[in-house]
Amino acid sequence: MQENTFTQGNIVRGMLRFSVPYLITCFLQTFYGMADLFIVGQFNAAASITAVSVGSQLMHMLTVVIAGFAMGSTVLIARSVGAGDRQGIAGAVSTTFAVFGALAVGLTALLLALTFPIIQLLKVPAEAVPEAASYMRICFAGVLFITAYNVVSAVFRGLGDTRRPMYYVAAAGIINVGLDWLLVGPLGMGAAGAAAATVVSQGISVLLGLIALKKYHTDAFRKSVRPDSEDAGKIIHIGLPVALQEGMIQVSFLVITMIANSRGVEVAAAVGIVEKVISFLFLVPSAMLSTVSALSAQNAGAGQHDRSRRVLKIGCMICAGFGAVIFILCQPLAPWIVSLFVKKGDNIGTVVRFGAEYLRTYSVDCIFAGIHFCFSGFFSAYGKSGYSFLHNIISIITFRIPGAWAAAVFFPATLYPMGLAAPMGSLLSVAICLYLYRRGGENWGL
Repeated sequence: MQENTFTQGNIVRGMLRFSVPYLITCFLQTFYGMADLFIVGQFNAAASITAVSVGSQLMHMLTVVIAGFAMGSTVLIARSVGAGDRQGIAGAVSTTFAVFGALAVGLTALLLALTFPIIQLLKVPAEAVPEAASYMRICFAGVLFITAYNVVSAVFRGLGDTRRPMYYVAAAGIINVGLDWLLVGPLGMGAAGAAAATVVSQGISVLLGLIALKKYHTDAFRKSVRPDSEDAGKIIHIGLPVALQEGMIQVSFLVITMIANSRGVEVAAAVGIVEKVISFLFLVPSAMLSTVSALSAQNAGAGQHDRSRRVLKIGCMICAGFGAVIFILCQPLAPWIVSLFVKKGDNIGTVVRFGAEYLRTYSVDCIFAGIHFCFSGFFSAYGKSGYSFLHNIISIITFRIPGAWAAAVFFPATLYPMGLAAPMGSLLSVAICLYLYRRGGENWGL
């Protein structure tokens, strides 16, 4: 087995060696949805854009929930790597595939049955309903691929290997863009074509990932090792709070989408575009979350708690610096960024104006969210993922959802105030994380 350990050597170099390939991988994965929205926007009007933005946002929610759950596997595997326990690694991998295989089957059946209730719940504008339904059905049918991709990636991260996933996702990304252009453009399939392109490309990435995992990490597939109930319990104990946390965050985004949808197709399209842009900008904080989680877990398994704390500190500094740069750049560039996704229809100017307003204030969240992302990764590495759930649920019910609702009611002519709801929630999360970190010092060797 070829696993990468990060319990020795320069911490910054190790974090970059782990995070840069993972960041590129995240970029390519997010590029699926970005390509869908961009190409649909070149050939279709606001109704199709809304269908893809709402549908892809829902699929993004599902993806991050599954990825959050899979963090339990990453931590369990990484701790075994840090401790040098090869049998533990193989057992964790076997249990991971068993747990998530059952999860994928259940999710597929449930989501296909609930397609139209979900559309009604999200208040999708009437003109966008048919295409939104087609997009969702196709994506729901591909939940097995979404789950498998995130599980394989989680296993690789636990083994300290983020380079090989980058290769197979890159290949799938090229295929996705090509299929997007063919199905949405010449074949005129609209939102359904974008969904089909995404599902097929993800299926290919899963196949390539499994081949690479079996070839380069052979000990993880020991036939003598069976799924273990104790390991399953650990995966659930660590992963479930993270999944719930991610789910609640995405629910808050969907509530904001519902509020936007109720204000008309122009606002709905603008908010959908900005949410896609923000999900792209959040790739760096997301990469740092996984980096802090995996590296801190390895060092915790090796009993090197001081290195774990240094990983957290460096991750927070990187995220804060990145977020500040993004916020500054978004102020003059917001209209241009939004206009990249709107080419058809008579309401281009309105969509761009609303989108630019929303992006300018929302972009400050890149600073605060990155910091509490790092804390969430650190807490998970020490089996305290419930802390992450706690600070996120508090921020959602106090700022994110109430703030977005109040902005829509009291400032109906602009999206500037609505864009501040998420940053205010993240700022509260940072304060709670700092308190929990200092209060629970004995948990991480302080």
